[in-house]
Amino acid sequence: MATIDDVAKAAGVSKSTVSSVFSRKRPISKEVTERVLVVANQLNYKPNFWARTLTNKTTNIIGLNMQGEKIKFSQFHLTLMNGVLKECYDHGYRLLVNTLSGEYLSQVEHLSSNPVDGEILLDPSQNDPRISELVLQEHPLVVIGRPSFEFESRICYVDNDNLHTAQKVTEYLLELGHRRILFLNASRSRTVSEDRANGYLRAFKKLKLTSDSNLIVYKDDALHSAEYGYFYMKQMMSASHGITAVITDSDKVALGIYQGAKEMNISIPSDLSVFAFSNDSIFAHEFTPSLSGVRLNGETLGSAAAKLLIDQLKQGEQIATRILIPTELIIRDSCGPIKPLGGNY
Repeated sequence: MATIDDVAKAAGVSKSTVSSVFSRKRPISKEVTERVLVVANQLNYKPNFWARTLTNKTTNIIGLNMQGEKIKFSQFHLTLMNGVLKECYDHGYRLLVNTLSGEYLSQVEHLSSNPVDGEILLDPSQNDPRISELVLQEHPLVVIGRPSFEFESRICYVDNDNLHTAQKVTEYLLELGHRRILFLNASRSRTVSEDRANGYLRAFKKLKLTSDSNLIVYKDDALHSAEYGYFYMKQMMSASHGITAVITDSDKVALGIYQGAKEMNISIPSDLSVFAFSNDSIFAHEFTPSLSGVRLNGETLGSAAAKLLIDQLKQGEQIATRILIPTELIIRDSCGPIKPLGGNY
């Protein structure tokens, strides 16, 4: 079997140059790269991954850790992974994807034992044990989402402007005449839920309207997203809350809203407007009428996070950086003006 020495000799370059062609740790000219690859192919040379790992103490693998549910990934997660994978491909990294349920998030050994050079963490929570452990270990990481205040100025993170986005969504519904707007938010422990709740309240304040904080509901982690939407749809609409619009944390939560509305003979959008913090849902065919949502630009988020992490790994240091990715409201058929007086809700 051919060795790296054989390739270097046949290509007329050094061993370190051959190594760099395959690891992409430093730039090599296109001409030299092509010559090395042609020789390697002719000699049927295969780099010894584990030998290189032991020598360099790196694996050229980055980790992507997200909270998971026992159902399909959302389109947001899929596009986000596409963004990360693009940067991995361009820079010679593999990607290790872990999905962790809530019960494992505090068991940091699931992260620290991974054979990765750095981590991208999704869905940060207040006092997130994943972040504190990796910071303590001085392990390279980038967070997608806003970390808690303790770490906000110490680590790199990429996020949407969730406060401003939630304000825009709420203002849109208020301008349609809705005043009793149910907000089915993410779990209270997640930083995104805090930002979006503040944006919701800010919209009422900006328009000099009275808000009802009791209409902000936080997800119980014991419920899957569709169950969460279905449960509160049935509960809140059965009571005399006067709700005419619902904002949901995700398309999966909105799916539960649609299912509950159908059972209760509530028409969307005539009786109830629905807006979700997601777009291009894999469940799109189940939303009739089509669901209004927010384009979060998941691929751009993933790409930006991967670039930040790979830069850290190449430079050997972390400079706390914040990148905000813009969002866009996508108005479809699930929202309409409030029903005139005399309607059911």
